[in-house]
Amino acid sequence: METELLKIMDHKRNKIGIATREEVHRLGYWHDAFHCWIVTKENGIDYILVQLRSNTKKDYPNLFDITAAGHILATETIEDGVREVTEELGIYLSFEELNPLGLVEYSVINDNFIDNEMAHLFLYKTNKFLDEFTLQKDEVAGLYKAEFNHFTEMFFGNREEMIVEGFEINELGEKYFINKLVKTKDFVPHPLSYYQCVIKKITEMLIREVKLD
Repeated sequence: METELLKIMDHKRNKIGIATREEVHRLGYWHDAFHCWIVTKENGIDYILVQLRSNTKKDYPNLFDITAAGHILATETIEDGVREVTEELGIYLSFEELNPLGLVEYSVINDNFIDNEMAHLFLYKTNKFLDEFTLQKDEVAGLYKAEFNHFTEMFFGNREEMIVEGFEINELGEKYFINKLVKTKDFVPHPLSYYQCVIKKITEMLIREVKLD
């Protein structure tokens, strides 16, 4: 994976070359990423789906994260990023089924890791139940749903914790369903402003669709 080649850019989105994934995160090059958040509705309640990263992941193992996400390779377009949904969650959809939410730029700097990311945000609305998803075991350990209102309250500081319901994969590759009590520390440390921006954009989309109905 470290040998993946990514397009690198300056902060004004001018392409300046190609670098390996390792170089991108070691030297802090700006690069494109695909972020797809999935929401569903059950009994009139909106839920947001979050993945649990595998414990074998080099970065942020065992933390909750974006429903499906990944880097855009040097040979790909943003539209090609939809492959991440199929690879990680086992469902097939076209790019046209996604609702674009815009571009968010953010930086995360740790000891030996610099993530300067241009995140292309998308929303996918589905009526699928959790057990209809098939996870990429080496990447994703589980899939959970959280009430969107609770997710919103937690990342805006109005709730300390929330219940997530979902499943994980055991050593035999079997699904087992489980509920967990989680806090913001249990999520990948994307900037708080990133989570809040995503929430605002999803909220606007859901409100807009209610008005259209």
